[in-house]
Amino acid sequence: MAPTAQEAKMAHPRMAAGALFFDTAGRVLMVEPTYKDYWEIPGGYVETGESPLHAAVREVQEELSITPPIGRLLAVDWAPNEAEGDKVLYLFDGGQLGQDDLARVSLQPEELKCFAFFTPEQAWEHTIPRLARRIIAATKARDAAAPVYLEHGQTPGIAA
Repeated sequence: MAPTAQEAKMAHPRMAAGALFFDTAGRVLMVEPTYKDYWEIPGGYVETGESPLHAAVREVQEELSITPPIGRLLAVDWAPNEAEGDKVLYLFDGGQLGQDDLARVSLQPEELKCFAFFTPEQAWEHTIPRLARRIIAATKARDAAAPVYLEHGQTPGIAA
């Protein structure tokens, strides 16, 4: 059955979810993928029938082999991509990882080379601008205890 005119206009975005983890100095955990030339945060695409929160938990377990509690929503980012179309990205608070958590990290070798902690500002040196902006905005949202809505990693300025 062909989609109706209204259905044809509706967005069907890809969704992804990730988590920000912090060390005792407030730095953010980032991972270096084998298939990209920039660093990422733990996370990935939401599967059919899966909530963004459950996707973040699943992706962290798959990528890092740990299951720390994933906390509240920090940011939602509308970030369409020319190659992939509309995308909505959810970023959750993974909290502070202790030494026990870090000792249990086992990276998925076919996907990840290594992990490291960076200040939010150092993210600019290791990843794409849109993700660096998202990390900085989400870190500020964590400090303010209020989630933030973003477009391409930035708070949109919409004139009335």
